[in-house]
Amino acid sequence: MADLDAFLSSLGITCPRVEHPPVATIEDVERLVPPLAGAPTKNLFLRDKKGHRQALVVVGANKPVDLRALASSTGFERPSFGSADRLKRCLGIEPGCVSLLALVNDPGHAVEVFIDRDIWAAEAFHCHPLVNTATLSVTHADAERFVAATGHAIRVVDISA
Repeated sequence: MADLDAFLSSLGITCPRVEHPPVATIEDVERLVPPLAGAPTKNLFLRDKKGHRQALVVVGANKPVDLRALASSTGFERPSFGSADRLKRCLGIEPGCVSLLALVNDPGHAVEVFIDRDIWAAEAFHCHPLVNTATLSVTHADAERFVAATGHAIRVVDISA
């Protein structure tokens, strides 16, 4: 597993950070995460029907996601949630810790990245730093620089409910 803090530092990225009790749901986030600049996010780790493709999907925290509709915007055949084992193998994290920053643990680019157009338009958004006991506010520009440094490509899509 990569040292996220060192990776961010090497890119000159510093982000406001808040510590909090473990959060696993949007309801937990709303109750337990102190106020932080930027848009809260919901991050989904998905696999396709055959298990050959994995995706990280980032949307606004309160935006409902219809997996069938998501299939048409991402090209994933019958997407479903990836298992905890697959998540650990692909992104090196546990359930509840999924965020864009986990791409630091995917040097083989096994995970495709889809970000909802609405959240990508935000000036900053929230990301867990590989654990669900802290949240960072990452600016749009820093997110672009981070993703480029990991070698991943972002596909901005319109995700509807």
